[in-house]
Amino acid sequence: MEKYYLGVLQNIPGMTGAILDKLLGIFKNGEEVWRASEQEIAYTKLLTDDKLESFFTFRRDNSRCPEKLAEMCPKQHIKLISKKDDDYPTLLKETFDPPHILFCKGRLDNDHFRIAMVGSRKISPYGRAVAERFSGGLASLGVTVVSGAAYGIDTESHRGALAVGGITEAVLGCGVDVAYPRSNKRLLEEIAERGAVISEYMPGTQPNKFTFPARNRIIAGMCRGTLVVEAAQKSGALITSDCALRENRDVFAVPAGIFTQGSAGCNKLIQQGAKLVLDTNDIISEYSDFIKNKTLSAKNDNMEKKFALSEEERRIYSLLTPDVPLSVDEIIYNLHGSDAASVAFLLLQMEIRGIIKSNEAHSYVRK
Repeated sequence: MEKYYLGVLQNIPGMTGAILDKLLGIFKNGEEVWRASEQEIAYTKLLTDDKLESFFTFRRDNSRCPEKLAEMCPKQHIKLISKKDDDYPTLLKETFDPPHILFCKGRLDNDHFRIAMVGSRKISPYGRAVAERFSGGLASLGVTVVSGAAYGIDTESHRGALAVGGITEAVLGCGVDVAYPRSNKRLLEEIAERGAVISEYMPGTQPNKFTFPARNRIIAGMCRGTLVVEAAQKSGALITSDCALRENRDVFAVPAGIFTQGSAGCNKLIQQGAKLVLDTNDIISEYSDFIKNKTLSAKNDNMEKKFALSEEERRIYSLLTPDVPLSVDEIIYNLHGSDAASVAFLLLQMEIRGIIKSNEAHSYVRK
């Protein structure tokens, strides 16, 4: 039950992570904090009069008590993950203000290599194409794409990862049982099936103007880097990049024309020192050792099992990326002496089987 007490406590208006930490240091556990008298809580001098009133008003609402939460969550297949659990993201745990509890639908794996993708809700055709290209490229390499399931760049980032059979995770500014926007209800179900939908907010919590900025620190905090795809100068996506910088994480940005107001925020980030990226290789190169040793090798192994790749096919597949096409000559050259006719035949067979695809110039990429 301790997780349910903590889950309720962190949702009390005015309750910050720092205050809850101090209360847990004074009382034995979350249950003791929840059951403490008004005099005992007031004696700690951690809550102002307004926050004290909020605490006990909230506690008197039986619909939001730990017992109700413990009854509701299993029925809705919602798991509570505490900072003490192995599947709580280590990087998030290291941030300034991590939630004590994450409410989760799906499976949250601490071993994932995560990159956040954020941007404008008012998406342009350019932004849609860029989001699809980067999310699909990263996910096909085994990177978990994290975003906020909002309209625009968030939605396209999740969809791009799912389209290549990758893993994506959504961090919500509402309860994990609330589909916001409503048009993304099916998308959130697919994300939970393939990855995870998480939130620090109790089930049933509706989004508001305060919950979205708060959830951005989680998106940035659980990822090694944040990619800003398309963002105006005052875009909410820049809050996420600020969170990433505060936690000493990498920030990447996709450039656009200087007259494109919808991407002025991205260009400004680049001017301020964010890494300009043109394809997924520009991101992956920052983490080459980790990707090679862990993520990419695992993805290649999965592909080999799925398609029963021969040794020569595996070598070809390892050369290719989702973004940078290689010609037949370049593939033969990098295979160091393989027979040209044999390579051409293997490429044809792999394309027929849906493992790779070619463009009009007869160059190849991973499908």
